[in-house]
Amino acid sequence: MSDLAILQVEGLESTLPEAKLGDSDGVRVGDWVVAVGNPVGLDNTVTCGIISSLRRSSTEVGVPFKKIDFIQTDAAINPGNSGGPLVDSEGRVVGINTCIRANAEGIGFAIPVNKARDVGGRLARGESITHAYIGVQMSSMTPGLANSFNSDPNSVGRVAAEFGAVVIRVVPGTPADSCGFRKLDVITSVNKVRVKNKEDAGRIVDELEVGKEVEVVVVRDGKERMLRVRAEDLGAKLREAGKKEAAHDPNRRR
Repeated sequence: MSDLAILQVEGLESTLPEAKLGDSDGVRVGDWVVAVGNPVGLDNTVTCGIISSLRRSSTEVGVPFKKIDFIQTDAAINPGNSGGPLVDSEGRVVGINTCIRANAEGIGFAIPVNKARDVGGRLARGESITHAYIGVQMSSMTPGLANSFNSDPNSVGRVAAEFGAVVIRVVPGTPADSCGFRKLDVITSVNKVRVKNKEDAGRIVDELEVGKEVEVVVVRDGKERMLRVRAEDLGAKLREAGKKEAAHDPNRRR
Protein backbone atom coordinates (compact mmCIF):
# COMPACT_ATOMS: atom_id res chain seq x y z
CA MET A 1 0.00 0.00 0.00
CA SER A 2 3.05 2.23 -0.06
CA ASP A 3 3.80 1.17 -3.66
CA LEU A 4 7.42 0.38 -2.76
CA ALA A 5 9.57 -2.76 -3.04
CA ILE A 6 13.18 -3.80 -2.51
CA LEU A 7 15.06 -5.74 -5.19
CA GLN A 8 18.07 -7.94 -4.51
CA VAL A 9 20.52 -8.15 -7.42
CA GLU A 10 22.90 -11.12 -7.49
CA GLY A 11 25.81 -12.17 -9.67
CA LEU A 12 27.27 -8.71 -10.35
CA GLU A 13 30.99 -8.51 -11.04
CA SER A 14 31.15 -4.85 -10.02
CA THR A 15 29.29 -2.49 -7.74
CA LEU A 16 26.39 -0.59 -9.27
CA PRO A 17 26.58 3.22 -9.18
CA GLU A 18 24.37 4.82 -6.55
CA ALA A 19 22.17 7.87 -6.82
CA LYS A 20 22.64 10.35 -4.00
CA LEU A 21 19.54 10.62 -1.85
CA GLY A 22 18.33 14.03 -0.70
CA ASP A 23 15.96 15.11 2.07
CA SER A 24 12.33 15.30 0.95
CA ASP A 25 11.39 17.10 4.18
CA GLY A 26 13.56 19.97 3.00
CA VAL A 27 11.97 20.54 -0.42
CA ARG A 28 9.71 23.54 -0.91
CA VAL A 29 6.98 24.49 -3.34
CA GLY A 30 8.64 26.17 -6.31
CA ASP A 31 11.89 24.16 -6.12
CA TRP A 32 13.16 22.97 -9.52
CA VAL A 33 13.07 19.21 -10.10
CA VAL A 34 13.81 16.75 -12.91
CA ALA A 35 11.88 13.52 -13.53
CA VAL A 36 13.76 10.62 -15.11
CA GLY A 37 12.15 7.51 -16.56
CA ASN A 38 10.90 5.57 -19.54
CA PRO A 39 7.47 7.05 -20.35
CA VAL A 40 5.39 5.11 -22.88
CA GLY A 41 8.47 3.02 -23.72
CA LEU A 42 10.75 5.95 -24.54
CA ASP A 43 13.97 5.07 -22.71
CA ASN A 44 16.03 7.57 -20.74
CA THR A 45 13.58 10.46 -20.87
CA VAL A 46 14.20 13.55 -18.75
CA THR A 47 11.55 16.19 -18.01
CA CYS A 48 11.84 19.37 -15.97
CA GLY A 49 9.44 21.26 -13.70
CA ILE A 50 8.88 22.48 -10.16
CA ILE A 51 7.47 21.17 -6.94
CA SER A 52 3.80 22.17 -7.21
CA SER A 53 2.59 21.05 -3.78
CA LEU A 54 3.57 18.91 -0.80
CA ARG A 55 1.84 16.35 1.43
CA ARG A 56 -0.93 15.54 -1.00
CA SER A 57 -3.00 12.82 0.66
CA SER A 58 -3.74 9.60 -1.19
CA THR A 59 -7.43 10.52 -1.18
CA GLU A 60 -6.72 13.84 -2.88
CA VAL A 61 -4.53 12.13 -5.47
CA GLY A 62 -7.27 9.59 -6.23
CA VAL A 63 -5.62 6.46 -4.84
CA PRO A 64 -7.24 6.11 -1.39
CA PHE A 65 -5.93 2.55 -0.99
CA LYS A 66 -2.39 3.92 -0.76
CA LYS A 67 -1.12 4.95 2.65
CA ILE A 68 1.22 7.78 1.83
CA ASP A 69 1.44 11.54 1.27
CA PHE A 70 2.79 12.57 -2.14
CA ILE A 71 4.96 15.29 -3.63
CA GLN A 72 3.12 16.99 -6.51
CA THR A 73 5.12 18.20 -9.50
CA ASP A 74 4.44 19.66 -12.93
CA ALA A 75 7.45 17.86 -14.43
CA ALA A 76 5.88 15.68 -17.12
CA ILE A 77 5.18 12.20 -15.76
CA ASN A 78 3.50 9.55 -17.90
CA PRO A 79 2.90 5.78 -17.75
CA GLY A 80 6.37 4.25 -17.65
CA ASN A 81 7.84 6.90 -15.37
CA SER A 82 6.85 4.94 -12.28
CA GLY A 83 9.88 3.94 -10.24
CA GLY A 84 12.09 6.62 -11.77
CA PRO A 85 13.67 9.32 -9.62
CA LEU A 86 12.52 12.86 -9.05
CA VAL A 87 15.77 14.79 -8.71
CA ASP A 88 16.45 18.25 -7.26
CA SER A 89 18.70 20.93 -8.78
CA GLU A 90 21.72 19.42 -6.97
CA GLY A 91 21.20 15.98 -8.50
CA ARG A 92 19.82 14.44 -5.30
CA VAL A 93 16.82 12.11 -5.41
CA VAL A 94 13.95 13.67 -3.47
CA GLY A 95 11.14 11.42 -4.69
CA ILE A 96 10.16 8.30 -6.62
CA ASN A 97 7.73 8.94 -9.45
CA THR A 98 4.64 6.86 -8.99
CA CYS A 99 1.35 8.08 -10.48
CA ILE A 100 -0.62 10.61 -12.48
CA ARG A 101 -4.21 11.83 -12.47
CA ALA A 102 -6.05 10.46 -15.48
CA ASN A 103 -8.38 13.48 -15.56
CA ALA A 104 -5.63 16.13 -15.41
CA GLU A 105 -2.66 17.36 -17.41
CA GLY A 106 0.65 18.67 -16.07
CA ILE A 107 0.21 17.03 -12.67
CA GLY A 108 2.31 14.13 -11.43
CA PHE A 109 3.05 12.63 -8.04
CA ALA A 110 6.09 11.14 -6.35
CA ILE A 111 6.71 9.25 -3.13
CA PRO A 112 8.94 11.35 -0.82
CA VAL A 113 12.40 9.82 -0.67
CA ASN A 114 12.44 9.94 3.13
CA LYS A 115 9.42 7.64 3.14
CA ALA A 116 11.07 5.37 0.57
CA ARG A 117 14.28 5.28 2.62
CA ASP A 118 12.39 4.27 5.75
CA VAL A 119 10.21 1.61 4.09
CA GLY A 120 13.10 0.29 2.01
CA GLY A 121 15.34 -0.11 5.05
CA ARG A 122 12.67 -1.98 6.95
CA LEU A 123 11.94 -4.29 4.02
CA ALA A 124 15.66 -5.00 3.60
CA ARG A 125 15.81 -6.03 7.26
CA GLY A 126 12.96 -8.48 6.71
CA GLU A 127 10.42 -6.42 8.64
CA SER A 128 6.78 -6.33 7.63
CA ILE A 129 5.20 -2.97 6.86
CA THR A 130 1.99 -2.31 8.77
CA HIS A 131 -0.63 0.31 7.96
CA ALA A 132 -2.83 1.48 10.81
CA TYR A 133 -6.57 1.90 10.41
CA ILE A 134 -9.54 2.38 12.74
CA GLY A 135 -12.45 1.88 10.35
CA VAL A 136 -14.17 5.17 9.62
CA GLN A 137 -14.88 7.09 6.42
CA MET A 138 -14.58 10.84 6.89
CA SER A 139 -15.23 14.18 5.26
CA SER A 140 -13.81 17.58 6.15
CA MET A 141 -16.19 19.55 8.34
CA THR A 142 -16.95 23.13 7.34
CA PRO A 143 -19.59 25.61 8.56
CA GLY A 144 -21.52 25.03 5.31
CA LEU A 145 -21.46 21.25 5.70
CA ALA A 146 -22.54 21.53 9.33
CA ASN A 147 -25.50 23.68 8.28
CA SER A 148 -26.38 21.17 5.56
CA PHE A 149 -26.43 18.28 8.05
CA ASN A 150 -28.41 20.26 10.62
CA SER A 151 -31.05 21.40 8.13
CA ASP A 152 -31.61 17.88 6.77
CA PRO A 153 -34.83 16.47 8.29
CA ASN A 154 -33.46 12.95 7.77
CA SER A 155 -30.21 13.59 9.64
CA VAL A 156 -29.45 11.19 12.48
CA GLY A 157 -28.28 14.05 14.72
CA ARG A 158 -27.01 17.59 14.92
CA VAL A 159 -23.45 18.74 14.28
CA ALA A 160 -22.08 21.40 16.60
CA ALA A 161 -18.42 21.55 15.52
CA GLU A 162 -17.58 23.72 12.50
CA PHE A 163 -14.13 22.26 11.86
CA GLY A 164 -12.64 18.78 12.13
CA ALA A 165 -13.23 15.45 10.39
CA VAL A 166 -16.85 14.33 10.36
CA VAL A 167 -17.52 10.59 10.38
CA ILE A 168 -19.84 9.75 7.50
CA ARG A 169 -19.64 5.98 7.95
CA VAL A 170 -18.46 3.56 10.60
CA VAL A 171 -17.39 0.27 9.01
CA PRO A 172 -18.96 -2.70 10.82
CA GLY A 173 -16.58 -5.02 12.62
CA THR A 174 -13.74 -2.50 12.84
CA PRO A 175 -12.00 -0.97 15.87
CA ALA A 176 -14.09 2.22 15.46
CA ASP A 177 -17.28 0.17 15.54
CA SER A 178 -16.19 -1.69 18.66
CA CYS A 179 -15.25 1.42 20.64
CA GLY A 180 -18.45 3.38 19.93
CA PHE A 181 -17.86 5.76 17.02
CA ARG A 182 -21.08 7.02 15.43
CA LYS A 183 -22.04 8.64 12.17
CA LEU A 184 -21.76 12.47 12.40
CA ASP A 185 -19.17 12.33 15.20
CA VAL A 186 -16.73 15.16 14.50
CA ILE A 187 -13.14 14.20 15.27
CA THR A 188 -11.31 17.23 16.68
CA SER A 189 -8.13 15.63 18.00
CA VAL A 190 -6.23 12.34 18.00
CA ASN A 191 -3.68 11.74 20.77
CA LYS A 192 -3.97 15.45 21.67
CA VAL A 193 -3.05 16.52 18.13
CA ARG A 194 -5.63 18.93 16.74
CA VAL A 195 -7.58 17.83 13.67
CA LYS A 196 -8.78 20.53 11.27
CA ASN A 197 -9.98 18.35 8.37
CA LYS A 198 -10.11 14.80 7.06
CA GLU A 199 -6.56 15.05 5.69
CA ASP A 200 -5.25 15.83 9.17
CA ALA A 201 -7.16 12.91 10.66
CA GLY A 202 -6.10 10.49 7.93
CA ARG A 203 -2.45 11.51 8.22
CA ILE A 204 -2.43 11.04 12.00
CA VAL A 205 -4.17 7.66 11.79
CA ASP A 206 -1.71 6.46 9.12
CA GLU A 207 1.17 7.21 11.48
CA LEU A 208 -0.35 5.40 14.47
CA GLU A 209 1.37 2.37 15.92
CA VAL A 210 -0.63 -0.77 15.18
CA GLY A 211 -1.94 -2.37 18.36
CA LYS A 212 -1.51 0.73 20.49
CA GLU A 213 -4.55 2.39 22.07
CA VAL A 214 -5.06 6.07 21.23
CA GLU A 215 -7.40 8.78 22.53
CA VAL A 216 -9.78 10.41 20.06
CA VAL A 217 -11.86 13.45 20.99
CA VAL A 218 -15.14 13.76 19.12
CA VAL A 219 -17.98 16.25 19.30
CA ARG A 220 -21.38 14.55 19.46
CA ASP A 221 -24.65 16.41 19.99
CA GLY A 222 -22.72 19.50 21.03
CA LYS A 223 -20.64 17.74 23.70
CA GLU A 224 -17.05 16.51 23.64
CA ARG A 225 -16.50 12.81 24.23
CA MET A 226 -13.30 10.84 24.63
CA LEU A 227 -13.12 7.55 22.76
CA ARG A 228 -10.29 5.06 23.09
CA VAL A 229 -9.51 2.98 20.03
CA ARG A 230 -6.80 0.46 19.22
CA ALA A 231 -5.55 0.73 15.64
CA GLU A 232 -5.29 -2.48 13.61
CA ASP A 233 -3.26 -3.41 10.53
CA LEU A 234 -5.14 -2.66 7.31
CA GLY A 235 -2.93 -5.02 5.30
CA ALA A 236 -3.85 -7.96 7.53
CA LYS A 237 -7.53 -7.01 7.26
CA LEU A 238 -7.39 -6.91 3.45
CA ARG A 239 -5.53 -10.23 3.27
CA GLU A 240 -8.14 -11.84 5.49
CA ALA A 241 -10.95 -10.42 3.32
CA GLY A 242 -9.18 -11.67 0.19
CA LYS A 243 -8.94 -15.20 1.58
CA LYS A 244 -12.64 -15.22 2.45
CA GLU A 245 -13.56 -13.95 -1.01
CA ALA A 246 -11.38 -16.58 -2.68
CA ALA A 247 -12.89 -19.33 -0.54
CA HIS A 248 -16.39 -18.39 -1.74
CA ASP A 249 -15.43 -17.91 -5.40
CA PRO A 250 -17.33 -20.55 -7.43
CA ASN A 251 -14.78 -20.29 -10.26
CA ARG A 252 -11.79 -20.92 -8.04
CA ARG A 253 -9.79 -24.03 -8.90
CA ARG A 254 -9.77 -26.64 -6.21
